[in-house]
Amino acid sequence: MATPAHSRHPSGAPSSAADEARDARYENPFAPPDETDAPEAPRPRSLFGEILDWMLAPLLLLWPMSIAVTYLVAKTIANSPFDRALETNAYVLARQIHPVNGVAELTLPEQTRDFLRADNVDSVYFQVLGTRGELVAGEADMPLPRDEDRPPPGVVVFRDDLLRGNDVRVAYTTVALPQTSGTQPVLVQVGETLDKRNALANDIIKGVILPQFVILPLAILLVWFGLSRGLAPLNALQAHIRARRPDDLSPVEAQRAPPEIEPLVTSFNDLLARLEQNMALQKRFIADAAHQMKTPLAGLRTQAEFALRHPVPPDVQRSLEQIATSSEQAARLVTQLLALARAENRASGLTFEPVEIAALARRAVRDWVQAALAKRMDLGYEGPPDDAPLDVDGNPVMLREMLGNLIDNAIRYTPDGGRITVRVRAEPAARLVHLEVEDTGPGIPAAERERVVERFYRILGREGDGSGLGLAIVREITTQHGGTLTLDDHVYQHAPRLAGTLVRVSLPLSDTAPD
Repeated sequence: MATPAHSRHPSGAPSSAADEARDARYENPFAPPDETDAPEAPRPRSLFGEILDWMLAPLLLLWPMSIAVTYLVAKTIANSPFDRALETNAYVLARQIHPVNGVAELTLPEQTRDFLRADNVDSVYFQVLGTRGELVAGEADMPLPRDEDRPPPGVVVFRDDLLRGNDVRVAYTTVALPQTSGTQPVLVQVGETLDKRNALANDIIKGVILPQFVILPLAILLVWFGLSRGLAPLNALQAHIRARRPDDLSPVEAQRAPPEIEPLVTSFNDLLARLEQNMALQKRFIADAAHQMKTPLAGLRTQAEFALRHPVPPDVQRSLEQIATSSEQAARLVTQLLALARAENRASGLTFEPVEIAALARRAVRDWVQAALAKRMDLGYEGPPDDAPLDVDGNPVMLREMLGNLIDNAIRYTPDGGRITVRVRAEPAARLVHLEVEDTGPGIPAAERERVVERFYRILGREGDGSGLGLAIVREITTQHGGTLTLDDHVYQHAPRLAGTLVRVSLPLSDTAPD
């Protein structure tokens, strides 16, 4: 059985996948890198969201801590006055303990005992244990402190404990009675439940925390508003850049940007400058090449037409006719390339002046009558009378080039015997003048209307010898004059069964034009 062959390097070592990929790159060094397996880089978060998180996260983190600290402080504040009262009661009881017949005895009038227990909210308890641990007075079931926690005589200590299922606060101290037979000091305890303390602590907490539930949302809203206001210059800069025309490569004004992003604006302006220089070189090359081609093409056409005037064999005549037609088309392409280069070049020194658009349209129709008659077409004009001028601010050469391309397109793509109408109409309310060219040609599908204004784009299967530059030139000149270009279907009013194309260029009226 034959074994499969392995590709090897000249050295004899088997090639790896990395080596094969490197060899492929050497075979075609200009091929783009293979990024099919490259992980997609995560999209960075918005600056607004990032700053908002860093501002709100500490606020939302510290807020629960603030509530916890407030609760502890409130409990301490609530305990303080009631602890002093318990301490006073413990001292009062301690002073009423005396040795009687060798044992400790509490000489406390019944009325005083009732006073100690008098409380409308909390339950008050007390306990006195003698030197031998015997109950002298008070509650027998009151919990006892640990021996090591008993304070020296005259010192009051507090603790929290549980009595009969209730949380209590206990103040306790000791009294030394050496005259008694016991070995330990007398223990005095006074305790009370926590209802008053809890009520006071809750009032403090409500007074401090409840306003925070109102303040926190307001603080978040203020942070949101302040951040939005702080980023407003960025949004304004974004809107300014978005509002620019696609061919506007002028630098962005640095004063429009905050100082923090001024380096970014500077880098962006550097990029625009390099891009403008690149585009200028490209346009200059196209214009120079087109200009250099005009004379040879004209000479080629002239020689072909001159040769056709003399008797030649039929096959040579067909070749000469093809040469003449091709050279004419090439010359038209060169002319359109030059027109497009002039229209796209903002630095070409175009001067604007009031142009009477109706008169310009009438002259253009007269210029193209012969071309229309050659295809038996009806080329007509509809517009205001001579005594109703419609002025627009523009360059007459560029506007004439624009209208010439519209009429030329209509003639090229409309079947022989069709109709073409050039129409000028005003819309005084909107301060606009509409220049329309409608034909009985095949029309432009809605899906193609965005693309037919691109350079060199032609609809597949469409007859005609156009170069695909006419509408690109029209769009560029329209944009240079602050107008809009609209393509639409049109049912020709003079021949309803002939569907065609309506091309509308809307230009702003001159300030000197009458309303």
